[in-house]
Amino acid sequence: MKPSLKTSEALFEKARGRMPGGVSSPVRAFGKVGGVPRYIAKAAGPFLWDEDGNQLLDFCLAWGPNILGHAHPAVVEAVVEAARNGLAFGTTHRNEVALADLVLEAFPEHQLVRFVVSGTEAVATAIRLARGVTGRPLTLKFTGCYHGHVDSLLVKAGSGVVTQGLSDSKGVPEGLAATTVVVPLDDEAAMISAFDQYGPKLAAAIVEPLPANNGLLQQRKAWLETLRAQCTKHGTVLVFDEVINGFRFHFGGYGRLMGVTPDLTTLGKIVGGGLPVAAVAGKRELLSQLAPLGGVYQAGTMAGNPVALAAGIATLTELRKPGTYETLESLGAQLEAGWHRRSKGLGLRRVGSLFWPWLDASAPPTTAEAIAPEVVARFHQSYGRWLDAGIYLPPSGYEVGFLSTAHTPAHVDRLLEVMFPEAG
Repeated sequence: MKPSLKTSEALFEKARGRMPGGVSSPVRAFGKVGGVPRYIAKAAGPFLWDEDGNQLLDFCLAWGPNILGHAHPAVVEAVVEAARNGLAFGTTHRNEVALADLVLEAFPEHQLVRFVVSGTEAVATAIRLARGVTGRPLTLKFTGCYHGHVDSLLVKAGSGVVTQGLSDSKGVPEGLAATTVVVPLDDEAAMISAFDQYGPKLAAAIVEPLPANNGLLQQRKAWLETLRAQCTKHGTVLVFDEVINGFRFHFGGYGRLMGVTPDLTTLGKIVGGGLPVAAVAGKRELLSQLAPLGGVYQAGTMAGNPVALAAGIATLTELRKPGTYETLESLGAQLEAGWHRRSKGLGLRRVGSLFWPWLDASAPPTTAEAIAPEVVARFHQSYGRWLDAGIYLPPSGYEVGFLSTAHTPAHVDRLLEVMFPEAG
């Protein structure tokens, strides 16, 4: 029996007359999976409730920030207490120092941190900082990695293996897109060729050390080590975009798990505990070039907002408690084992509490170029059935799913039962 969606349908119809596509971010429009996007009225733990009263078991979790589940009591309490003291100060305050302590404890390879509002802003700041420090104009990025809607990084590759970027969006001047060199993932030869060709002009190389925005494209440690070595050799600033990965697998970054140290790390999502907080962390000699100490300018009225930082402090404090990451790993392992038992040979890539359904018997790919559109289409075609059964996954086959500490083994079993009912 299909759930009633009368309220969501009416709201979406009204929204489309007032907002582009009726949404504040494109994928929320359900353009790939079809149907009407659910208008959510409330959330708690692993559940969402839409405006029509339908309950959904959530494996999207606001696209990653809610690693503790929705409305975790400790986070809500911290936010309420902070809000009572004022929503915004526009001044320095103690929450900045407290969250900085937690971030630098988690990333001991770095000595300073600058708080901003969004992952996009963090990346833009890191790239500007690398250019300012090195005096160079170009950035190296990798296909399949998304770094927010920064103009110079919203690019696609040209026809060659190593190319300067082409605009992937209207409104990005070709000259600005051309400041980015684009190389495939998982290809040492192409990477080295890019450094040989552009090295003296490369200010930064930016990568998700675990690419998780266009599939879960897990990279080899040796590939990351080669990237680190090439950056060192050519004097290029290595930026790890850990907006998704940071604090996901342990109290720190994915780079440290791989034993590869970047010069700068961008953070978002979990570091804000569900409120808009992001950060750039890095070596002292780099971060000290930001204003007011140095000549690289960055500022923002809402940067370091006391209420938002309170949510981040509460979230990271919970994550530091013994057993938290073991719980997440256990849930992930249960999902992986159950998937392979029930799916009749379909693929799944799982790293910790991240998972990417790959509805094909072939191995999940490690490069964007190898993602078969027909496999993604299978996800899109099945999505409506899963949603009607009360499972909320990211509404795109290119996106990853998330587990939280609010999920239980029974919730994981329910996900598998809905996705593979014939295996029951």
